[in-house]
Formats: sequence, C-alpha cells, structure tokens
Amino acid sequence: MGRVKLQIKRIENITNRQVTFSKRRNGLIKKAYELAILCDIDIALIMFSPSGRLSHFSGKRRFVDRHEIS
Repeated sequence: MGRVKLQIKRIENITNRQVTFSKRRNGLIKKAYELAILCDIDIALIMFSPSGRLSHFSGKRRFVDRHEIS
C-alpha cells in the first residue's frame, strides 16, 4: 500500500505559516549539512522567513568567508 499524495499549497494563516517555517527550517539545515558531508561539497542555504528575517547556513565556514553576503 502506498501513501496518499498530499497537495502542497500555501498556508493561509500567518501564525501557522511562521510556526511551520520555524519547525521545518532545522530539518532543512540538517539535510543540507548531511549532503555537504556525504558529497564533500560546499553548500549554502539562504532563507527568508514569512516575517522577512534572514536565515542562512553554509556547510563549511570558508564558503561564507569566500562569498560574503552583503
């Protein structure tokens, strides 16, 4: 038996959208970190929250130093 395919759509409630972003951000950062380690690659992740706050992640420190965000 397979899973039911979920429809991806925008969360209309602003509070729920912010909570979902906050919860899922750490999972996305973890996946990016794992990909950087497994494939020995430089990776950068730039995200803006629904409220407009910047979040960023880089797999290796030298990547951020090399490509400084202005």
